Amino acid sequence: MAFGSDHTVLFERLDEAVRFAPKPTAELFAKIIAGACIRIPVVGKSGKAARLGGLVETSAWTDAALALIALELPSWKLRRLIWEEGEWFCSLSQQPNLPPALDDTADASHEVMPLAILRAFLQARRRAAAVPHPVAAVPAVDPAPVGHLCCDNFA
Repeated sequence: MAFGSDHTVLFERLDEAVRFAPKPTAELFAKIIAGACIRIPVVGKSGKAARLGGLVETSAWTDAALALIALELPSWKLRRLIWEEGEWFCSLSQQPNLPPALDDTADASHEVMPLAILRAFLQARRRAAAVPHPVAAVPAVDPAPVGHLCCDNFA
C-alpha cells in the first residue's frame, strides 16, 4: 500500500486497469489487493481471506468482488447495482438507510458487473485513504493522592 501523494496515482492506475479490462482475472484481483488493500494481508494471515482466494480460483468474480468489499471495507455496503443502457452502475454506501439524495456514495460503472463493483470499491477505498483518522484526545488525569478528605459541612 502506498502512502502520501503516491496513493492518488496508484488508485488512478488501478481504476484505469479495471476500466479497460475486458473481463475480470485473477491477476487483476491480485493487483488490486496488492495495491489498494491494507486489511486483507493482515486478515489473510489469520485465514479469513481464504474464502476470497477460493472465489477467485473458481472464477466467481461477482462474489469475489463483494467478498473483497466485506473484508477490506466492512463499513461500506452495496447500495445499488443496476443495468442501464449497456452498462452496470454500482453504488457503495456507508449509510445505506439514508435517502439516496442525502447519501454520499462511491459510484462507478462498467460493461461487466464484477468490474463495476471493483471500480466502486476502488472509489470507496480512495475515500477511506483520503480521510484522516481522528485521534482521540483524552485529557490526562492525575491519580488522586491517597489521604484526601472531604471537608464540606453537610449539617
